[in-house]
Amino acid sequence: MPNRIMALVAALTFAATGCGVLPTNNAAAPPSSETPPSSEPAASEPAASEPAATPAAQETKDDRPALAETRSTMTEHLKVEVVGLNRVKGKHLIVQLRLSNTGTKDLPWTGEMGDGTRPLGRILWASGIGVLDAAARVWLLPYQPKDSPCLCSDQERDDLGYFIDPDQSIAVYAVLPAPSGNPSTATVVTPVGPPMLNVPISDEPPAGDFPDPDAEPVTPVTRRIVLPSESLDKSEETADDGKELQVSLSSDVLFAVNKDTLTPRAKAVLARTAKLVDASPASVVKVEGHADSSGTDAINDPLSQRRAQAVQRALAALLARDGVRFQARGYGSRRPLYGNDTDEGRRRNRRVSVTFAKPQPKTEQADPAEDLAQTFGPEAGELKATGEAEGQPIAMKITGLRRLPGGIGLLTYTITNEGSAETTYNDLHHAQDWQSYKYQAASNVRLTDVAARRQYLPGRLEVPADGGVDYYCSCTDLSGVRIRTETFAPGQTREFYGLFALPDNATTLNVKIAGFRDLEVPVR
Repeated sequence: MPNRIMALVAALTFAATGCGVLPTNNAAAPPSSETPPSSEPAASEPAASEPAATPAAQETKDDRPALAETRSTMTEHLKVEVVGLNRVKGKHLIVQLRLSNTGTKDLPWTGEMGDGTRPLGRILWASGIGVLDAAARVWLLPYQPKDSPCLCSDQERDDLGYFIDPDQSIAVYAVLPAPSGNPSTATVVTPVGPPMLNVPISDEPPAGDFPDPDAEPVTPVTRRIVLPSESLDKSEETADDGKELQVSLSSDVLFAVNKDTLTPRAKAVLARTAKLVDASPASVVKVEGHADSSGTDAINDPLSQRRAQAVQRALAALLARDGVRFQARGYGSRRPLYGNDTDEGRRRNRRVSVTFAKPQPKTEQADPAEDLAQTFGPEAGELKATGEAEGQPIAMKITGLRRLPGGIGLLTYTITNEGSAETTYNDLHHAQDWQSYKYQAASNVRLTDVAARRQYLPGRLEVPADGGVDYYCSCTDLSGVRIRTETFAPGQTREFYGLFALPDNATTLNVKIAGFRDLEVPVR
């Protein structure tokens, strides 16, 4: 099947279905990428109402300079480069990527580029291309029109082929909301590898034709990023989504068994929470009591209500400012955070949660457009630990702990099989059994601020689902098409990542990755 210019096909297809195209930079129209023949069966003949096929275009080499690049964690020969990042109408963003096969065998790409946080059926789309809006704590993905999964490249519609031939490339795109604050750079994310930082955004029209999201009804697809942390004494844990802070206080610390009278230890725990409320602009604070699944609703519901009211009264007395209104309610066992099938999960579900607007930062935040990620590249031999997997020696090396805007930290690290036989290292997804992510991911990682006696867990992407919420780890995915990502050939190295909350004043953190020893890592 001959090549076609992806952008032209996309433009004709969307125009024929009633969607316009965005303004383009005709003087700098990009050449199409070389696309190998598809190994899939030919697509069915178009219906009478569908547009006729576009004539084949002359094949040319895509030699646009790369603005940033990453490698697939799962498939080392898949190279991903950003070749275009354009803000349009001040509110939309066009992301163009070049996918290259640097290996010697045909390479499938559709499974790797699909958005794994929603069901798509057949994965034919580059729907996983996105941007991390760190300042707003939001993961931005392509718009979703009424009749297709996304405003993005479609393998069949755009005649891209299922495989990329060796030493060849294809170009794919996505249309999504622009990040907040009119920044000059963006962090581009894909499902395949670590985020690409500080990619410059152009306000010039993109080179090529792309569908206009203002020409038809589209739905923004966003994933709020929730950053959890917990005290080392297990008295409380927090979840920060950038707008609200939820502090979950352990009922085992606050109360005796089956009691609603606060313990002497509770005062110190509540005093810390009161200081956070004082620093917050909140006028309303929600206090919610929760129980585990043991016992009956007749016991759990009134007990959780009385405990919420006890915490409300104590917090109100500890606040140093006026004008705060409380809402107290008990939910019994109906809103568990974790599974009730383990002692640890039940312990964490016995809690009183205090939710309020996030406290204001102590110092003025830099303009997001100027607040670039700071990078750290250790010298060879530093920040390395060794271990063993299935009898083979393996090594882990931390390649960066970077501070991004919005209080987000990006940890990157590699794992290498230093043995002579293939091995599998499954410890990356063997997190504590209370951690509730929907699919396996490299979530068995902890960052600890020893001085503050607090540890930070991988962030979670909040995804609406059936009237509720699902959570996915904002870290390297290890499920679905990526299930063999923890399998290493002899000498093979894979790079992993995770997003975390970072304490404002920390200069170093202890990093614990799976079964490797702790490492003291500079925050840059």
